[in-house]
Amino acid sequence: SSNSNNFHQAMKIDSIAQLAKFILSPECKSIGVLTGAGVSVASGIPDFRSPGGMYDTLQPDLITATPTQRAAMKLEPMTVVTWEMFQETQFPYMEVRRPFILGTNRRQWKATIAHRFFELLHAKTLPDSKLTRVYTQNIDGLDHQCTEIPKQKIVNVHGSISQAACEGCGEGMDFDDFCRAVETHIKDIYHPEGDGPKESKPILCNKCQRPLVKPKTVLFGRSLPPEFFELSEQDLPTLDLLIVAGTSLVVSPANSLVYRCPRSTQRVIVNQEPVGEELGIDYNSSSGGRDFFAQGTCDEVFLELVTEMGWLDDLYAKIDELPPESAKLVRDKISSMQ
Repeated sequence: SSNSNNFHQAMKIDSIAQLAKFILSPECKSIGVLTGAGVSVASGIPDFRSPGGMYDTLQPDLITATPTQRAAMKLEPMTVVTWEMFQETQFPYMEVRRPFILGTNRRQWKATIAHRFFELLHAKTLPDSKLTRVYTQNIDGLDHQCTEIPKQKIVNVHGSISQAACEGCGEGMDFDDFCRAVETHIKDIYHPEGDGPKESKPILCNKCQRPLVKPKTVLFGRSLPPEFFELSEQDLPTLDLLIVAGTSLVVSPANSLVYRCPRSTQRVIVNQEPVGEELGIDYNSSSGGRDFFAQGTCDEVFLELVTEMGWLDDLYAKIDELPPESAKLVRDKISSMQ
């Protein structure tokens, strides 16, 4: 309707306080969220694309592979997570991801302030809940620790590491059984002196007997879960606000949410540096556009937003479930306000 469009053009968000005001206003009814690795950094999970991340520090010489496969990984570390490589050999993916798979099963990492903000966005705006959907590109499953968010509101665009299945026939495997197999069959390239096996052995599918069992993450060269396409088509036309947090916006089609939402949708980018300019995000704030750049780490920005929303007490109630780094930020915030 033309009314809502006029409202959006009149409302220029250029501070966290104004963002909070907009979220709480009756004009903001539907909020979509797109997240990337940045929302999980405070949990201690390694960020793949950052300096010092998995792609940066990959050591192909330690991985069980042929010389040709090693050369390919040296040239392009992302080869490790391609369907092409996985069909040839299960080991590079499994060895690189071993600590991540086992750590997920032990709940080694905890949902951050960013994750908890999205949970509050749902819980604190009931009965109609302004949180329409969280689209996460992360495979860490931390969103699912936020149990107040209904499962169907979370879309794991690139799958999840906390379930296992055969990439060949689709047969599922119990995750605990899978993790036991990873412990006994897959060598630990990060701690070769540790208690992992000296050499990797294939983990076979119970049904088709091929070595194609892996966590249910989407490999490059495989299709995304159908719900990404179905739900985004349904959600995008009605969005009043799209929050883009901790993603470099370089992976498609997840990044398409940014330009597929209507012109009237306000967009907020939470990141350390500007991203998505080639997708049409406008950082030239003097233009009075619809984009607001909330610069900083996800935990810092969302803590400020939680505070402006008046939800700090609700966040504090979950302080024992936060990672140490996030919990410290919350405590410091509270003591600075006293």
